[in-house]
Amino acid sequence: MADRIKMGEEVKVLGVWASPFSKRVEIALKLKGIPYDCIEEEDVRGNKSELLLKSNPVHKKIPVFFHAGKSIAESLVILEYVDETWKTNPILPQDPYQRAMARFWAKFIDEKLMLAIWKAYQGDDKAVEEAHGYLEILENELKDKRFFGGESIGFVDIVANFIGYWMGVIQEVHTVVLLTNEKYPKLCKWSEEFVDVLKEYLPPRDKLVAFFKALFEATHGSK
Repeated sequence: MADRIKMGEEVKVLGVWASPFSKRVEIALKLKGIPYDCIEEEDVRGNKSELLLKSNPVHKKIPVFFHAGKSIAESLVILEYVDETWKTNPILPQDPYQRAMARFWAKFIDEKLMLAIWKAYQGDDKAVEEAHGYLEILENELKDKRFFGGESIGFVDIVANFIGYWMGVIQEVHTVVLLTNEKYPKLCKWSEEFVDVLKEYLPPRDKLVAFFKALFEATHGSK
């Protein structure tokens, strides 16, 4: 049974429907059975809402998590808060070493892999090479496990949701193709499993394709 939410402790997520960072938080809440409300940050590339600027004045980015009258920013920080606050269906390992390693790989994904991927999509040839190198590292870390967390979705899997779902969508509308079954069979198999388990929690694929097609055309011209 999901942990109860006390009166006055409503949970809300300020984010963008198409953002993998927002969806990290929503996936964790869904897996734990925690009810929440979504507040959509509508202008994703222009003016920041007053709520966003007030609740995350340092980074001015989504997602922002609201609970019991307090706000928390940064998706990795939010995920840990959610896991520590609601013990049902833990997403971080209980073993201290495995817990530390999960944090290590999450940081690697955010600070190395994601950065290289986005630079590659922006036409940086050096970043393409870097992204392939980082994808190979992640492929080797997965080994023969179903998920990074073992037999069930865990912290690293949730953090890697961009690789699990968004990359496949973007590769439909972009000339740069990084993730292929020929190069990364384990990651591709993991991606299929990831989507199969979480499909009801992920944005509609056709809507996401249209979103990124419009985004890339607006920023780089038609591909």
